[in-house]
Amino acid sequence: MADPKGFLTTPRETACTRPVAERLQDWNEVYVPGSLLPIISKQAGRCMDCGIPFCHNGCPLGNLIPEWNDFAYREDWTAASERLHATNNFPEFTGRLCPAPCESACVLGINQPAVTIKNVEVSIIDKAWDNGDVTPQPPERLSGKTAAVIGSGPAGLAAAQQLTRAGHTVVVYERADRIGGLLRYGIPEFKMEKVHINRRIEQMRAEGTKFRTGVEIGRDITATDLRKRFDAVVIAAGATISRDLPVPGRDLGGIHFAMEYLPLANKVQEGDFMAPPITAEGKHVVVIGGGDTGADCVGTAHRQGAASVTQLEIMPRPSEDRPTGQPWPTFPMLYKVTSAHEEGGERIYSVSTTHFVGDEDGNVQELHLVEVAFEEGKLVQKPGTERVLPAQLVTLAMGFTGTDQENGLTAQFGLAMDARGNIERDASYATNVDGVFVAGDAGRGQSLIVWAIAEGRSAARGVDRFLTGSSALPYPVKPTDRSITV
Repeated sequence: MADPKGFLTTPRETACTRPVAERLQDWNEVYVPGSLLPIISKQAGRCMDCGIPFCHNGCPLGNLIPEWNDFAYREDWTAASERLHATNNFPEFTGRLCPAPCESACVLGINQPAVTIKNVEVSIIDKAWDNGDVTPQPPERLSGKTAAVIGSGPAGLAAAQQLTRAGHTVVVYERADRIGGLLRYGIPEFKMEKVHINRRIEQMRAEGTKFRTGVEIGRDITATDLRKRFDAVVIAAGATISRDLPVPGRDLGGIHFAMEYLPLANKVQEGDFMAPPITAEGKHVVVIGGGDTGADCVGTAHRQGAASVTQLEIMPRPSEDRPTGQPWPTFPMLYKVTSAHEEGGERIYSVSTTHFVGDEDGNVQELHLVEVAFEEGKLVQKPGTERVLPAQLVTLAMGFTGTDQENGLTAQFGLAMDARGNIERDASYATNVDGVFVAGDAGRGQSLIVWAIAEGRSAARGVDRFLTGSSALPYPVKPTDRSITV
């Protein structure tokens, strides 16, 4: 146990964010650099090393949280990094982006503020990089087997790294111009600077993983050709079909999916544009969707100099305390104030967009909405509650409905799909096509980054067994486990 009295004597402290006025002038991460190091050992000492560590159950990766908390408390950063990497290929991603269901399951969180597991995690991995503890781990010998991974998001990267370390020759195909999937072009720089992706890619290259960008399977390479080239295929293409809003005026200019808007801002940071083709500068911006992607749009609009930012959510405002129907240790749906929300703007709950109105040039100028409520399980509009918001830029951030089927990938492979638009798979992550596996959102549906990494690792084990008859790779989660998802 780290500190037997730590949970009694040490209050919870988290990373400090930079002043709003300062961080709106740049795209750097919002946290004060180094603010965790003076406090993190004591924060790790708040861990009670429970007899039954429910944080393990809360984490899809099964992270060994009490163990690396103990090492962090003792400032044995090398040992902490080893325990962290035992279950997680990319803790710098989850330590910045995961909503931390482990903290919701923390036993201390029953009646006190939970342990800052996420902050401890990111501190360990950042220290590991600084100390040179993160090094390539190439396989001792090659199996002679080959595997293709379609998609370079967290699921695809995790599967590729595990398979490479198992001795297989792995090629990752990415249809975008850079590796990283939504980590690269869906997550704003202020939430995770892309240096964290870049150095992981270099580690993977040094281990033997090969990357091919600008290649879309189904269009540039057919499924038939890919299967001829490789002994196994992992599909980790994500759930990239954005949910639309079919109301009058949807075809007006200035209304975009979040995944049309956010990548362009990231491309500016990559040096591809001087200014984004779609910008919020000087505009009244409305973001439809109250989740994390919506918050990313809010923070991006602030940095681009929006005249105003309003975020709409059709559901009621969540509670600030754990609802009775979501008891510990489940992951509760709580009211969150993200860094983007700290920076300004308005959030409106229990409203639905009825239509858009444009100008004579066909560009959106107004968004009309109405308040809604659930009555007998049905969503109904409240008469007399109509409102009009000025809107010259509208982003649709209402989630995703399944994996892309327009490029021919699923049809060419002959993959079976479920009713939710996801690729069907069995307990080993195998599809109905021999030698073809699926991991992450493409098979699970829209979910958390921690699930993507867990599924990538698990699918790699299924592929390894398919190729060699057995596998020593870990098996974190079953594809049917949906206890923590969104």
